[in-house]
Amino acid sequence: MNNKFFDASRRSFLNKGTLATFSIGLGGSLAGTSLLSACGGESKSQQDAKVDLITGFEQTPLAYDYSALEPHIDAETMEIHYTKHAAGYAKNLKEACEKEGVDMDKPLEELMVNMSNYSTAMRNNGGGHYNHELFWKIMSPDGGGGPSGKISEAINGRFGSFEAFKEEFENAAKTRFGSGWAWLVLNNNGELAIGSTPNQDNPMMDLSEFRGSPLIGIDVWEHAYYLKYQNERPKYISNWWNLLNWEKVAERYEALS
Repeated sequence: MNNKFFDASRRSFLNKGTLATFSIGLGGSLAGTSLLSACGGESKSQQDAKVDLITGFEQTPLAYDYSALEPHIDAETMEIHYTKHAAGYAKNLKEACEKEGVDMDKPLEELMVNMSNYSTAMRNNGGGHYNHELFWKIMSPDGGGGPSGKISEAINGRFGSFEAFKEEFENAAKTRFGSGWAWLVLNNNGELAIGSTPNQDNPMMDLSEFRGSPLIGIDVWEHAYYLKYQNERPKYISNWWNLLNWEKVAERYEALS
């Protein structure tokens, strides 16, 4: 089973024991069940989609150049965001894990769902690393457009239309006070939900007020957009749809549902 983001020879994420532990850690949630079933008799494409839900503790290389997301996100912002902010979270997370005895051979998601057991440093840096790894992954120079297939049907069924979904998601992102993230998640009732979290929290954390398995996350910290957009967060959010990789979002949804 191949994972395009991580070197399987260096990690043991995909053995049944690890996935079983992850499933238990998620309290029988949709994400845990889906990851456990990834070891079953499914096609390689189905397996890859599920494996791609697993996040490591190391910062992974971008799949595109810093300038590839222009004009919607400029190259300077991308380079600073990736090499300074996100890299700092990854570095500080490792230090926190070493200090608190966390096994970094396990999926990062297992840490997220048990975050109440750890320090503020672990919460801030673990969340910061996880959130950014997802953020890079769901953006693409070839993104934009709209969803299709099952995720499109789910969005229309839950929100009434794609435009209504976009409006609600943008509102969650625009109204997040201070720094944070806005999310589309699949909750444990199997329903799509939109919400936001402060700082570097995310919906996988057991201490988050908004819970679910992330499908989409947008960074609304000022460092994500200020060089280009200054105080115009709504404009950044509106333009961000041009980068969203709906194929990746659909893979996540189908793996979790």
